[in-house]
Parts: sequence; C-alpha cells; structure tokens
Amino acid sequence: MIRKAVIPAAGLGTRLLSVTKEQPKEMLPIFAKASNGNLSLKPLLQMVFEQLYDVGFREFCFIVGRGKRAIEDHFTQDYEYVTMLRAKGKAELADDLESFYNKLEDSTIIWINQPHPKGFGDAVLRAEPFIGDEEFLVHAGDTYIFSPTNSHVARLLKVYGEYKADAAFIVQEVEDPRQYGIVKGKQIEDGVYEVEVVIEKPERPVSKLAIMPIYIFHPVIFKALERLPPGKGGEIQLTDGIQKLIDWGLKVYAIELHPEDVRLDIGNPESYWEALETSYRYFKG
Repeated sequence: MIRKAVIPAAGLGTRLLSVTKEQPKEMLPIFAKASNGNLSLKPLLQMVFEQLYDVGFREFCFIVGRGKRAIEDHFTQDYEYVTMLRAKGKAELADDLESFYNKLEDSTIIWINQPHPKGFGDAVLRAEPFIGDEEFLVHAGDTYIFSPTNSHVARLLKVYGEYKADAAFIVQEVEDPRQYGIVKGKQIEDGVYEVEVVIEKPERPVSKLAIMPIYIFHPVIFKALERLPPGKGGEIQLTDGIQKLIDWGLKVYAIELHPEDVRLDIGNPESYWEALETSYRYFKG
C-alpha cells in the first residue's frame, strides 16, 4: 500500500504577480462545498490535501520555498479560532474548519525547504529522506482534478500496481501541448498507455497527450534525478527523470483522464479565472 504523498508547492508563481508576491499561488481560493451544502472558498492546496486524505493517504511532505510561510500557518491547527467562531454563533464555519484540523491531527506532515527554484524535479528529489525506499505519490500543489469519488487517483494506483510499474502518471489531451510535458506511447487498454517518450514543453509536440502533475513513483526515480544535468529553463525537470527511467528499460505508464473528469490549473490569470468559474459551476450545480 502506498502511504506517502509529496506535494511540491515552492514555485514562484510569477505569472500571477502581483498577487503572488507575498501570497503563495497554491493558497489562492477556489469554490468548494461547505458541510451544510452551501458554497464556500478553500485554498486549492487544502483541496489537494483533503482529496488525498480521503483516498487514504496519511503521511504528507510539502516542499516549500521562500515566501511560503502562509502555507505552514494555514496547515497548523488553531482550535482557539474554532472556539471563537462557535462563540459568535458561526457553528457551520467552525464545523468545516474543525473537520480540516481533525484531518491534520490524523496526519503526519513534514516540511522541506527548496531554497532556490531549481525545478519540479529538484523539488521531488528533496523528498528522498522522507520517502526512503518506499513507493510514493507526487501531486503538484497548483493543480486539482474533480472526478467521481476521486476515481482518477484510484485508477492511477490500480494501473501502477497491476502493471508493476516504476512510474505512472495522469495525462489529458490538450489543444496546445507546447506548454506541457508531452507523452508518446502505445495504448495497451482503454485510456492506458505504455510510455515510450516524454518531452518537456516541446516546440514540435509528438502528440497532444499532456502530463497532468499527479504521479506515482518507485524510489528509483531519485537515482534518475540525481544523474540529471539542468534541462529546460536551466532547471531539473521531472519529465527528464521519467525519460531516464524509460532509457533504463523500466516500466512507465500513463492514465488518461475520463471525459467527465475536470482539471483545474491556476498557473496563469486566464486559467485561474477558468478554475474559479469551473469550481463555482461544479459545486453550485
């Protein structure tokens, strides 16, 4: 059973300046549903944590950087605030916050600092002391996927286990694949691909299957990342580490999102606006 989740949340968020100068982009709110059924707002990173908690993860490693103190503060229980809300007659708000705190109380949370923005691959590599020799999940802190009963995570775990993979991740067909890591492979069953090539932000994409940053890895990925020179943008790219696994003859698989699955990305102003609209419709409906 895979128990540990790594959540990189150390990006600078420069495409969302100036709101991200002091506020981590992963803490930007999206719409959610409160316990009473009404609309509420939650930081996207809290949504990611709660989704992974709900599918059974209890050990979490957040990779943070400079200016991310707000994340640690938010993920630190403040039961006095809950008591204050109850005293003011705001029982439903108190219930929601207490539910979040109870999940934190039931979890082990480790914070690891990435002092310099050296890339997603470098962020994952820094989690090696937390992971040890265990298999683990990686979930970017600025992406969220709605799926019935969190089925995308369940499918990812299932494919990883059934095919005895060394790496597996989620993909989705996109219109403009040049801004993503792109996959080429052969389809071995409906929505499942044996990956042959991964390329980070190619100028001439070999497919429209883009990597969505939710992965499961065997710890051999650390050996691959340790051997990488800086790649695109002078950073250690996780996609380059995955390609090295393929070059070594190891098993890598991709799982395509179902049509009913909905992906939210808050990487730029347009996608954040779309995330707000989508989450509003999803929970309002």
